[in-house]
Amino acid sequence: MTENKRAEPAERGFFGHPRGLATLFFTEMWERFSFYGMRAILAFYLYRSVTEGGLGVDQATALALVAAYGSAVYMASVVGAWVADRLLGTQRSVLYGGILIMIGHLVLALVPGLAGVGSGLSLIIVGTGLLKSNVSAIVGTLYGPADERRDAGFSIFYMGINLGSFLAPLLTSLAAERVDFHLGFGLAAAGMALGLLQYVLGRRHLGEEGRRPSNPLTAVDRRRLVARVGPPLAVAVVVVLFILFTGRFTMTGLVAVLSLLSVLLPIVYFTVILCSRITPVERDRVLAFIPLFLTSVVFWMLFEQQATVIAAFADSRVNLSLGGFDIPPGWFQSVNPVAIILLAPVFATVWTRLGDRQPGTPRKFAGGVFFVGLSFLVMMVASTTGDGAEVAPLWPAVALVVMTCGELMLSPVGLSVSTKLAPAAFSAQMVGLFFLSLAAGSGIGAQIVGLYSPDTELLYFGVLGGLAVLLGVLLAVSTPIIRRRMHGVR
Repeated sequence: MTENKRAEPAERGFFGHPRGLATLFFTEMWERFSFYGMRAILAFYLYRSVTEGGLGVDQATALALVAAYGSAVYMASVVGAWVADRLLGTQRSVLYGGILIMIGHLVLALVPGLAGVGSGLSLIIVGTGLLKSNVSAIVGTLYGPADERRDAGFSIFYMGINLGSFLAPLLTSLAAERVDFHLGFGLAAAGMALGLLQYVLGRRHLGEEGRRPSNPLTAVDRRRLVARVGPPLAVAVVVVLFILFTGRFTMTGLVAVLSLLSVLLPIVYFTVILCSRITPVERDRVLAFIPLFLTSVVFWMLFEQQATVIAAFADSRVNLSLGGFDIPPGWFQSVNPVAIILLAPVFATVWTRLGDRQPGTPRKFAGGVFFVGLSFLVMMVASTTGDGAEVAPLWPAVALVVMTCGELMLSPVGLSVSTKLAPAAFSAQMVGLFFLSLAAGSGIGAQIVGLYSPDTELLYFGVLGGLAVLLGVLLAVSTPIIRRRMHGVR
């Protein structure tokens, strides 16, 4: 006789979702608060003069360093996913990552000069690599395979990301402008501390999955890893120590190395995949992914300049006085998350109503890079409208909203298409490959942002914007060719 068992009711402790979602929502909200809060003021701290509370670094070098930092964060995220799968598990990776991030911000807040910047950013890069790539993975473990709340749960989770991204620049920029930069960095540290507290208190709601590595290294694997990674790592450490102790270290050299790595890593990834034993259809799909990957690189190269070139433009070329109140230039970095919150439902509604008639992935990518190019053309027009620092603040705000339209066309489908086009043996690694497009875009951008100055801004915005728009048109025209190699994937 078969015993009928009633299914356990789904946990509904947070807006009808598992209680663990609340833990991850606030953990990620405060982590993004710390990340974007620090990033909103980092470039200003580097290039402003000592009398203004900064370090007096050459502006071109400062902007390149911020861009290279972004590239390093994305490269570290790929490594962080591997560490979680093979060594720590996702839950411990998030915890240790958050601790490193908090310490990094504290170092920025307490240790003056470039020593504080170098050590603080290094800790934040490693910590973000551990946390960012794994906290989203834990969200997925809260739902069963057939749980229809999964997509809505991720939507709530991403709302936390945008909430933290919106609040952070407002508070840290105000602290930096009214008091000093170190208070702004301190607020970022406090934000991550709140996120850690929330995570530790609510970790019991995350379940057992992710407490241990999903594919732990065996003893044989560990010996092989040491044999393969140990020698080159030892050589790298010796080289770094030699550079530091001989006084040969330069920020320009560091930026160049990070930029080179960001370009070489995806080339190696693509080569390994294409040279592996995959079917002809899988090989075609990987080849179809290449133009999408390159388009993503160009998109993020321009998009990530919110924290570099557009931040510098807002700082030096925009009339920041509004009704007797001086707007902190870092506030412009809150425009993007606000625009996402307002426009994401609009885009979702449009795609839903279009149904099968909505543009396929290549044309969405084309629209993404077209809009980000258009935003730079808006900045080009802005650079011709004012004299000195008399450009109206509406100009960069409009440019950032246009840029967000591009993000909503490209970013949401990027990870999805990378899984759809992935060979069976490389499904997870293709997701990592897409993240490397963000790293490569930021890495290449680190070499380009140094070309910006008030004297070159018209040409700078015009050329980059025009090339991105042209790339969008070419990709749209080439869509039929790409779709043939996609073999039915939209």
